[in-house]
Amino acid sequence: MQVPGWRKHLSLLASMHRLVFPNNPYTTRLYLICAGGGMTNLPVIVGFGGYNAAGRSSGHRAYHRMIFESLSASVQQETILSLAALMKLAVWDGDSWTYEGQRQNPAACAELCRDAVLKGTLIRRIEENFFDPDAAVANKSIRWEVSEGADIFILATKNIPEPLPAYWIVEEIDDKTSRVRLSQPLDIFLPCVAPMAVQSAGQLPSGFNPGDHYRSLNHPRGLQLAIMGASDAIHSIGIDWETIVNAVQPDEIAVYSSSVMSQMDTTGFGGMMQARTLGARPTSKQLALGLNTMPADFVNAYVLGSVGSTGGVTGACATFLYNLRIAADEIKAGKRRVAVVGSSEAPIIPEVIEGYSAMGALATDANLAKLDGSDNADHRRSCRPFGDNCGFTIAEASQYVVLMNDALAIELGADILGAVPGVFVHADGYKKSISAPGPGNYITLAKAVGLAVQLLGDETVRQSSFVQAHGSSTPQNRVTESRIFDRVAEHFDIKRWPLAAVKAYVGHSLGPASGDQLACTLGVFAEGVLPGIKTITSVAADVTQERLSISATDQQLSKPQAAFLNSKGFGGNNASALVIAPESTFGLLAKRYSQATLASYEEKRSQTQQRAQDYFAAADKGDLQAIYRFGEELLHEEDLVFSAEGIRIKGFEQAVPLTSAEGFEDWIG
Repeated sequence: MQVPGWRKHLSLLASMHRLVFPNNPYTTRLYLICAGGGMTNLPVIVGFGGYNAAGRSSGHRAYHRMIFESLSASVQQETILSLAALMKLAVWDGDSWTYEGQRQNPAACAELCRDAVLKGTLIRRIEENFFDPDAAVANKSIRWEVSEGADIFILATKNIPEPLPAYWIVEEIDDKTSRVRLSQPLDIFLPCVAPMAVQSAGQLPSGFNPGDHYRSLNHPRGLQLAIMGASDAIHSIGIDWETIVNAVQPDEIAVYSSSVMSQMDTTGFGGMMQARTLGARPTSKQLALGLNTMPADFVNAYVLGSVGSTGGVTGACATFLYNLRIAADEIKAGKRRVAVVGSSEAPIIPEVIEGYSAMGALATDANLAKLDGSDNADHRRSCRPFGDNCGFTIAEASQYVVLMNDALAIELGADILGAVPGVFVHADGYKKSISAPGPGNYITLAKAVGLAVQLLGDETVRQSSFVQAHGSSTPQNRVTESRIFDRVAEHFDIKRWPLAAVKAYVGHSLGPASGDQLACTLGVFAEGVLPGIKTITSVAADVTQERLSISATDQQLSKPQAAFLNSKGFGGNNASALVIAPESTFGLLAKRYSQATLASYEEKRSQTQQRAQDYFAAADKGDLQAIYRFGEELLHEEDLVFSAEGIRIKGFEQAVPLTSAEGFEDWIG
C-alpha cells in the first residue's frame, strides 16, 4: 500500500539532495526522476546531418548554399570548397587543394570551382547518371498482325516459351534454332525511348555518389543515403556514440526512420516488381531492401548497433515529422533518453516521376514554359512556392536528427542546438478527394503556436518566430496553406510572420521533406538569415499574405527564437512542429538547473563543440567518415545474461531492467 503524498515527499528529498550536491550529474538525474513534480523532460537537439540538393547538412553547409548571396566572402569560399570536395571537383591532399592535377591555394581553387558548384547544386535538369530525360527507356505495346508471308519468325530454341502458346506452330530448323508460325495476332512489347514530360528534380550535388563512401554492395540508393545521413548526424554530436550508449540503458535509445516510396530502384522493390515482366528473376535482396522501414533498420544494424526501440512511421509528405513526434513524445514521457530520427528517399526514377505526373502533381516542362511565356522550361526555377506555379518538383534527400532528454544532454555536455517541445498530427475528417487539403492542418499549426505562447510568451512568438512552410509549389497549396497561416496569425495577433519555403531550393523529397526544413531552421537559429523564395518574381495574386512576410530575397531576422515546421501530405497527413532556438532552450533549462550545474555543463560543452568542429573540417575536405559496421560485434544468445538487474548484454555497460511498471505505479498496491 502506498503512503499518501509519496510523490511530494520524494520531490522534497530530491530537491534537498540537489542543493547539497549541485554539480553531481547523478543528483540531476535523481531530481528529474523523483522531483520532477510533473515537469516534463525536454527533447533537445544535439546533432543533425544529412544530404540533399544543397549539399551536406551538418555544419550548416546545405543552409549556406541556400543563403549563398548573403554570406561573407570568406564563408562563400568555405562553402564552395566544401561542395567541390563533395562533388569531386577538387581534392584535398593533406596540404593543399588540387584542381585538375594542379595545386591551388584555397581562394584560387574556390574561384576555379565556383561556376560548376553553383550549377551542379539545388534543383536542376535531371542528369544522365539517373537517366536521359529526353530518352527514357520504355516499352511500347504493339500488335503483330498475321498476314501471308509475314507471320513467320526465327527464334533460338532455348527461348521457346513453355507451355507453348496455342497459336504457335514450331518447326525445328536445327539443334539451336526454330521457325515459329503464328495462327493469330501476337501482342508484344517493343523496347524504345521517349522524352519525359518532367525533366527537373532536386538531385544530390553533381558527382556525389553516396555509395562510393562505404562498401555499399547492392544497396538501393535510398539506403546508401540513410547510411551517409545518419553517419553525418552521429559525427556532428561531438561525443563518441559509445559514451552515449554507456550513459543510458540499452532500451532508452530509439531509432525512428522510414521512407514514403520505399526503395523503388532496381536493387529494391522496383527490380522485384519489374523482374517477371522483363523475363528476369528477382534477387534474394530486393524484397527485404525495398521495405519502407529499412532506413531505420540499416541505421540500427550498421551504424549504431542498437538494441533499443525502433520503428518507421509513414505519413506521406509529413513522414519525418511523424517519426519526430514519436521520439519527442517518448522523451517527454521518460521512456527514451536518446532518439535518432530521420528519413531517406531516392525517388528520382522514371516510374515514380510518371506516377506523380499522372496525378497532375508535378511541374511539367510544358507548363513551366507556358508560365514564363517561353519555348523552354527554366529547370532551375521549376519549384515556385507561393508564386505563379504549376506543380512540385520531386527530390532525393536523407536527413537525421539526434534528440536527448535535457538531463542527459547536461550530464554529457552535449551541444544543445535547440529543442522540440511538441509535434502535432491531425487528420482532415471526411474527404471528397484523398489528395485535397482539409481542416487538420489548422489544428496542428494552431496547437504548435499555442504551445510556443505558453512556453515563451506571446510577445516572443509575435516578434521572434518564423514559419517553415510546406510550400509544395502547387496552385492549390499556395492558396490553402497561406489561408491557414493567415487565420492562425490573426488569432495570435501576429502581424508580419516571416515565411520560408526550402523546397524552392531542394525540391520535395517526400519523406525527408520536413528534415530539410529542420536542418535549415537550425541554420537560421545560428545565423539569423531566413532564405528567401528566390525562384519567384512575385507572390501569386490568390495568396493570402496580409499577415505574412514572403520575400524573394533573404530576410535578416533579429534573434529568432521559435520556428514552426509545417507539413501537409496526401490523405490528410497534417503535421506541425514547434522548434525553439538555443537561447530560449537555455532560458527554459535555467528554470530547472542551478547556475553551478549549467556552468559545469558549459565547460564540457566547449570540448564537445571542438570535437564537432574537427569533424566538420574533415568533412569539408571530403572525409565524410561513413559509419558502416557490417558483421561487427555480432550478438548471440549466449551474450545475454538474466540477472536481478535485468538482462545484461555483451558490449553494453548498463542492463535492460525488467521491473518497470510502465506508468502503472499508481495501480500497484
